[in-house]
Amino acid sequence: MPSKKPPAPEPAAAPESAAPAPVTPGPAMPESAPRPAAPEAPELIWLRPERTGRGPKPAHSRASIAAAAIAIADAEGLEAVSMRRVAAALGAGTMSLYNYVPKKEHLLDLMLDAAAAEYEFPAEPTGDCREDLRRLAHQQLTVLRRHPWLPALVVARPGIGPNGLRYTEHFLAVTAPSGLDGTSRMEAMSLLNGFVCQYAQYEQTAAAGAKWQAELVGYLHKAAMSGDYPHLAEAFATSVPSGDPDATFDRAVDRVITAALAP
Repeated sequence: MPSKKPPAPEPAAAPESAAPAPVTPGPAMPESAPRPAAPEAPELIWLRPERTGRGPKPAHSRASIAAAAIAIADAEGLEAVSMRRVAAALGAGTMSLYNYVPKKEHLLDLMLDAAAAEYEFPAEPTGDCREDLRRLAHQQLTVLRRHPWLPALVVARPGIGPNGLRYTEHFLAVTAPSGLDGTSRMEAMSLLNGFVCQYAQYEQTAAAGAKWQAELVGYLHKAAMSGDYPHLAEAFATSVPSGDPDATFDRAVDRVITAALAP
């Protein structure tokens, strides 16, 4: 009888890999505290102080810079105004001017507000909205005629500097007896301002192009006589020509005031 074979030895178990030894954290590295970001400069120049109060007295001021820019615009037009030209007029370096006026848009705002300083308001409104607004419109037209570059700038940029706010305050005081709410009175101000600016611009166009003006009248007369525009022909037939531009302005501004004060 054959002898039994001894049992085969069991394979040895694979040794377990040793667990990694715990890592003892070292001292934390100090983190550098982030520096606070510098506050962003306000976009509106009216929110920027004219001077900080530190250091020597500035050589120039916003008023002198605006006056120099207005003188250039009155003589050569708004397109001639640049930081370089204004700096030269003041005898200053161009880059030094940016310490007072950071960019061209700010210069335009200063010019707008300087022009608004030319208004002369009575201590108190008369209480007659229509008459007070008529006087205000005439005064505005006078200022716009004095500065031919101004109408386009008034329409393009809001005049909210100190003198612009003085104008707004006066307009709201004048229209207080109308019974309109604040929104309606602000809209009335925009309506009247827009009309006066447009009228001033049309005056400039007519004055600069006498030939164009004469041709325009002839062209419209021919169109009216063609029979294609019967209402235009009727308007021409019943219109009374006026050679007085102020009388024409009075009639037109009265209609605008009526619309502006309508509830």
